[in-house]
Parts: sequence; C-alpha cells; structure tokens
Amino acid sequence: METAKNNKRVMIAGGGIAGLTMALTLHQLGIRCTVYESVRQIQPLGVGINIQPNAVRELFELGIGPDALDQVGIQAQEWALVGLNGHDVYSEPRGLKAGYQWPQYAAHRGKLHVLLFNTAVARLGESSVRLGQRITGYEKHADGTVSAIIEHTNGDITREQGDLLIGADGIHSSIRAQMHPDQPPIHWGGTIMWRGTTLAKPIRTGSSFIGLGTHKHRMVIYPISQPNKDGLAAINWIAERTVDSSTEWQKSGWFKPVAISEFASYFDEFRFDWLDVPDLLARADIAYENPMIDRDPVPYWNDGPVALMGDAAHAMYPTGSNGASQAIVDARVLGASLVRLGTTPAALAAFNEALCGPISEVVLRNRGDGPFGLLKIVDDRCGGHFTTIDDVIPQAERDEYMASYKKAAGFSRDLLNKAAPTIAPEKYEVRFS
Repeated sequence: METAKNNKRVMIAGGGIAGLTMALTLHQLGIRCTVYESVRQIQPLGVGINIQPNAVRELFELGIGPDALDQVGIQAQEWALVGLNGHDVYSEPRGLKAGYQWPQYAAHRGKLHVLLFNTAVARLGESSVRLGQRITGYEKHADGTVSAIIEHTNGDITREQGDLLIGADGIHSSIRAQMHPDQPPIHWGGTIMWRGTTLAKPIRTGSSFIGLGTHKHRMVIYPISQPNKDGLAAINWIAERTVDSSTEWQKSGWFKPVAISEFASYFDEFRFDWLDVPDLLARADIAYENPMIDRDPVPYWNDGPVALMGDAAHAMYPTGSNGASQAIVDARVLGASLVRLGTTPAALAAFNEALCGPISEVVLRNRGDGPFGLLKIVDDRCGGHFTTIDDVIPQAERDEYMASYKKAAGFSRDLLNKAAPTIAPEKYEVRFS
C-alpha cells in the first residue's frame, strides 16, 4: 500500500463497481478517500455483464490488465443479432478482432466486483473500505466541505466530514434522492428479465454475444468464462419478455430466484440447428427474475461538493451492455477533472458538464431499445422472419444504426483508438507495473 499525498479527503457512498473504480482512481492520483458500503461482506453476486473497450482501457490504466480480467471473464469476439427464424440480422467482430486497441470482456459481474474490492483493499488498506456503513444523506458547510450522514448496521448514526462526497450508491441512491427530492419513481417499461447461467459448449466463435428474437421477446446469450477441459463454459443467458406496463412492478423483490418452469415455455420456439434455447434453460440450476428498470435523467449530477456517478447518476436499461462500462468511465473522467481543477466543487461541476447531458441521452436511447432497435425494425417490416436480410434492411442502414449507437455510448473504434488517455500518465502519483 502506498500513502496518498493529497491532504484533501473524498468520501465515496457505495462500494460497487463505480465506487471501487473511483477509489482506485483517487489512490492512483494521490488523493485520500474512504469508501462506505452498506453490505457487511462482499460476495460474487450477479451474472453476466460486458465491459466495453473504452472501459477496459481505463482498467488497464489502473494496472488491472488481462492477467486479472481473464480470471473473471472472457474476451468477446463477436456481437450478433438474430431474427425469429434463426437467421442473422447483423453481426460484427468485437474487441481486438474489430481493430480496437483494447479487448471487450464478457465477465461475471460478481467476480469483477470482488476483483475490484480486493484490489482496492490491497492498495488503499482495509480501513479505507468500510463495510456495514451506509451513507444516507449529506450536509454542506459554509467552508465548502461536506459531512456524510452514516448509518451503521447496529443502527447508530454518525457523521464524517470531507472535502467532497461522491454518490456511487446505485439506482436506489440516497444521495440522488436528497439532491433531487422531486425525482419520479423508478421507471419500468414492462420488460421482465429472467437471468441465469448454464454450463454448455459455446456457440459460433466460442465467445459470441447473441441477441435473438424481437425487441419485445428475446434471448441474450454469451459465455462469461473460459472453457473447461471438457470444452464447456458458463453461458450467461437473459430471457426477456415485454408485458403491459400500465401499472408499477407488482411482484415482491427486485431480484429474486424463480423456477425455470415459470417462464421457459415462452421460449419453446427458439430452437434451431445451431442453438436449442429450451435445452439451455432446462439445464440451468437456477434463474433470477427482475424487471428491466432505469431512472428518468436528471438535469445535473452535482450539488456543490457532492456529485453522482454510476447508476446513481444514470441507471440505464442493459440493452446497450454499457452500464458497468460507463460507471468505470465516469470514475476516470471525474479523476481527470480533479487533476485539472483540484479536489474542489469546480471539478465536480466540470465532470457534470462533460457527461450529464450526453449520457442522459444514452439512457433514453437504451430505453428505446438501444442497439436491439435493429430487431424492432426487422419485426416491424417482416415480423422477424426473412430469407435475405438485405431485402428487409440494407447493410448500409444496419451499419449506420450501429455506428450511431457506438458513438453515443463512447466506444466508437476509431475515435477511441485515437483518443488521448483520459488521465495523462504523468499525473499519476502511484504507478503499477
């Protein structure tokens, strides 16, 4: 562990992917910080996520490279959309195979979270990542500092003062609720997701992301582990179905285990010579049900010495596979603002100016089906069944649609490859080999 050299102190609400990446960035810059996380133990919870090349670049800059990332996921090689008849709508290489200078990873979310947590504890020290402590609000002071109101697992309430407070406390953020007390409730558009994993042989390239079906009735399938000695990998799958959303989510719980039999019949027809979805579902040990939710964008992410990041700032539908990626990028863009403007509210304002507007647009774009919008176009034009996709939607139109999304989400290949590092390496106080 190396000691930070900046006398300023930053408090971080939330020890998820966003908060831990923020902590690692601050440590790299020599800025003291403390993470407050409500759970008492970090466990490898969740299923698959994608880490886009723009976020992988930032992890590499933090000294978290392929040796570590290959232990929590697998480098993606292809991204493909497939119609109801099993024929390709669109496919393209991803990561290094697409000419990016950095790979794209399909990873187990929980394993990535544990990797970041263990790295943060090793670098910052155990006292800098406090478990069982939840920041429930904040108080701003006349001298420009801020106090965090901290609720402990035993019910005690304490306050700690710092120079800045970063709200990385997720979609149910207490920091955001105080900053925007009149925000609308969590938004549910009617899509139910059932998520799980099955040990199976990878399809197509061996590391392909497949979106199959229509925008309202689809499967997402991709491996999140290296194959074992028998050639089998953990295949992450998400079964999605859109229903009437005229009422709020009525079921208890946001992420709960369910029996495969409760939903598998909706996907009985997803059976092709190259993929048998009913068999994939039947061989899963367990599934989790949750609604596809997000929040309406807010006009700003900062309030003096307080700022939002990650899902607290921009919870979005997973249709673009870039929620976790944007959280990682947030931390680095905020770090760059701190380098430029110091550990000050002005740096938080600059971060807000750089990202709030553009990423709020991505939230709304994902709500409108994101890159899966191609499946909606095909469904509207031919009901999802076709012989030749070019007769339904020409190649140029498909390419333009995807290029537009990548640019908005920040992982356009040529722009990313040419971009200077988010934080200039000469600004690092701590370096990693």
